[in-house]
Amino acid sequence: MSYKRAKKSIMKNSKWKKYFDKYAQLQMIKGWVKKGVCELCFYDESGFSLNSNIPYRWSPIGEALKIPANRFSKRINVLGFLNTQTKDLFHTMTTDKVDTQVVIDVFDSFAKQIKKTTICVLDNASIHTSKKFKTKIDEWEKLGLHLLYLPPYSPELNPIEMLWREMKYTWMDLNVLDSFESFHQHIQDMLNSFGSKYDINFG
Repeated sequence: MSYKRAKKSIMKNSKWKKYFDKYAQLQMIKGWVKKGVCELCFYDESGFSLNSNIPYRWSPIGEALKIPANRFSKRINVLGFLNTQTKDLFHTMTTDKVDTQVVIDVFDSFAKQIKKTTICVLDNASIHTSKKFKTKIDEWEKLGLHLLYLPPYSPELNPIEMLWREMKYTWMDLNVLDSFESFHQHIQDMLNSFGSKYDINFG
């Protein structure tokens, strides 16, 4: 036995069928992608701060790794659309609060630059399901962007979660944690270099 923190799971309730139905639907869409019918991307937001991310690193036995404690660090919010097949990452960064209007703005920008019909997978966060957000769906669909909502508590169906995890706990450079400016630049570098210097095998 091991002592672990419990995680919310869709398997614990009656919505498990929706989970597997959505999984099957995603597999079908991936088949369409291989045939060139459409593109598939995954959308999410994530926050970064000098206080919240404690990366893992190798260190000599008996020698502790320490990072500065920056109690009043600003938060960097990243909004991203990830195509796991092409490794294309459309993203924006802000230190402002992310509300429905901010999300609408980034969806507007993304929808205007897509080249073919694109299905975008996203979760059911309130900023994605608000009345204001949903009034834009018809407009995006006319541009070729269609939304596919995930069931509750199913982050494993959204691979962009893997990107956030790698950025926070694997790729984060301890040397940039001394200042907000270097921290901000490193996050920008990780995003801009995804698919080359920083990569993930989504296979």
